[in-house]
Amino acid sequence: MKTSVIISTYNSPLWLQKVLWGYFAQDNTDFEIIIADDGSDASTGELLAEMARSSPVPITHIWQPDDGFRKCAIINKAIAVARGDRILTTDGDCVPRRDFIGVHARYARPDRFLSGGYFKLGEDLSNSLDRDLIEDQRAFSASWLVRRGMPINTKAFKLVAAPPFDTLLNRIVPTRRTWNGHNASCDRSLAIRVNGFNEDMQYGGLDGEFGVRLGHTGVFGDQIRYSAVVLHLHHGRGYVTPEMIEKSRAVRRRTREEKKRRADRGLDQWLRPDGEVTLAPDDRLVRL
Repeated sequence: MKTSVIISTYNSPLWLQKVLWGYFAQDNTDFEIIIADDGSDASTGELLAEMARSSPVPITHIWQPDDGFRKCAIINKAIAVARGDRILTTDGDCVPRRDFIGVHARYARPDRFLSGGYFKLGEDLSNSLDRDLIEDQRAFSASWLVRRGMPINTKAFKLVAAPPFDTLLNRIVPTRRTWNGHNASCDRSLAIRVNGFNEDMQYGGLDGEFGVRLGHTGVFGDQIRYSAVVLHLHHGRGYVTPEMIEKSRAVRRRTREEKKRRADRGLDQWLRPDGEVTLAPDDRLVRL
């Protein structure tokens, strides 16, 4: 079951490079990479053109002009051009462990979505990750991270929980089984059913709102928090405003109260019922 991995990014080529090294090291290569680019400058495209030469899987770069925070729109456009049976959404600051794609494929069910988590790194550790550390998986070793100053706490279980212990933790963890933009997957047909992501939203729960609409159609999440591991690299969020958050909060509230199943302004702008893709005139699509 081929997967389309949709990686959202905006002007973070150094972090994106580390993320792609993680995908190049996967032990399951039955997937494609789609870079959902919300208006980055030319440096991101140049990086992708260079890295595509050594990629073991196809890479697609879908770009829209920079017109503020429009993550939902670029993810919808990525879903529209995706060629996989499943979509997996993540971010350009989340480095996957070698078994990441394999875990999502193993737990996949046509009537459920998968809800994964992340292990957050500080700024110094994020900067220190290089290609060797990612490819040989030392970056995912709790002992290696501890030697470099990572505090010990229960979150480290995500790095050390091996089967069947990870499955047990997935079952008993009280964390809600939400759609998490850094680590979640479902059949592409389910995303189409709910009209993709809600483009009336900006920062603040846009991923969870998508999952709520899936739930209103009877599609709920399975927890793989301790099985599918990504390292979340440090970054700021200077683009977030109180107005953005309040607007998104109002949309989420309306989705719950009205039990909405489909986004009013979503995927069907870019993907017609017959499967034809219709991007905006200034959008760019490059299959690398």
